[in-house]
Amino acid sequence: MPDWTYGNHLTLLENGEGYYPRVFDVIAHAQREVLLETFIWYDDKVGRGLQQALLQAARNGAEVHVLVDGWGSPDLGPELLGPLLEAGVQLRGYDPVRGVVQRRLNMFRRMHRKLVVVDERVAFIGGINYSIDHLADYGPMAKQDYAVEVTGPLVAQVRAFCSQSLQAPQPRRRPTTPPPRPRWHWHGRRERHVAPPPAAGTPAIAALVTRDNDAHTRDIELQYRAALRAARHRVVIANAYFFPGFTLLQALRRTARRGVRVDLILQGQPDMMIAGIAASLLYGHLLRAGVRVFEYCERPFHGKVAVVDDEWATVGSSNLDPLSLALNLEANVVARDAAFARHVRERMDALMAHSCKQVRLPPATRWSSVWAQVRSFVVFHFLRRFPAWLDRLPRRTPTIQSLDREGAPREGAACPR
Repeated sequence: MPDWTYGNHLTLLENGEGYYPRVFDVIAHAQREVLLETFIWYDDKVGRGLQQALLQAARNGAEVHVLVDGWGSPDLGPELLGPLLEAGVQLRGYDPVRGVVQRRLNMFRRMHRKLVVVDERVAFIGGINYSIDHLADYGPMAKQDYAVEVTGPLVAQVRAFCSQSLQAPQPRRRPTTPPPRPRWHWHGRRERHVAPPPAAGTPAIAALVTRDNDAHTRDIELQYRAALRAARHRVVIANAYFFPGFTLLQALRRTARRGVRVDLILQGQPDMMIAGIAASLLYGHLLRAGVRVFEYCERPFHGKVAVVDDEWATVGSSNLDPLSLALNLEANVVARDAAFARHVRERMDALMAHSCKQVRLPPATRWSSVWAQVRSFVVFHFLRRFPAWLDRLPRRTPTIQSLDREGAPREGAACPR
């Protein structure tokens, strides 16, 4: 269950234009510590901007720890990493890959999180990587995406999580008064640990929810399902890669069938064609249950955002697809805050009004009806066995290794994860 914290302030950051200037400025002004995790870090103008911010933090005397995924960031070189290592920045790779074959095949169970914590006072959680394709001037393939800036008690929670991942030392902390205990709510036959809604105008109740391949395999999915069960009026889910398991798909359908307005924003111009095809296979199931589906058509959509009843919202790195729900390491912030949730919903409504087309069921014909039934049968039984079939994929013990100037793992510098 999530460890809810009280008294937070959350700010939604949209696209690279909103995210990079803010996160780079906070990092560059660090005085004690920077902890950063990312899936993708490219050697382009955005990657160099991150490099300069980290170098400035190191010149300020801050301890700087960076963890990058070995598959998502395979081409870091001496021009990017050399100055950082010389400045004392601790660079680590999550399960670094070696050779062309591994770079192509070792794509499962990756570290897909995007987290930053600075001086134990500010944290950033979201889906934005450090690459130029998150800026509008990249062109038609620039990505639409989101992150959250957090201040308040949740920062300590994110910091503790990152410290464990990065193997950074934990500082001594003075004891604090524990927050009020969340209430227990009854949902169907089972109780769920759900934070109570905050009073109007109070700081946010929020938690960091993560997914791993050990003790927290379904935590993010369970938060989505709990929010759907509690929904009374409106659900908006905007997700880049959408092919959830049977249980989550059924939760969406049941929510719509009991009269809740459920809107999905998915990719209309997918950066990976297979993702668009997979999502489209579910359209009939969703539309016939009353779910409204919108395709974002301006450029590739990369966000992982949801809001329920202008009370509950989540932003993070987790897609609603097999990789994120059953394989990768993910992190989302989940919040109960009316002002933040309303702002997220307003931004999603703006996308639907100005940048999306609504998907509708095509007129039925004899052959299309037969094909729809066959396709529904296949997809239904495929999803019934998701994610159990993913357990058949190859398993190995990932490692976190210190990186050299070439971005390669240093021999003997491994720590099993």
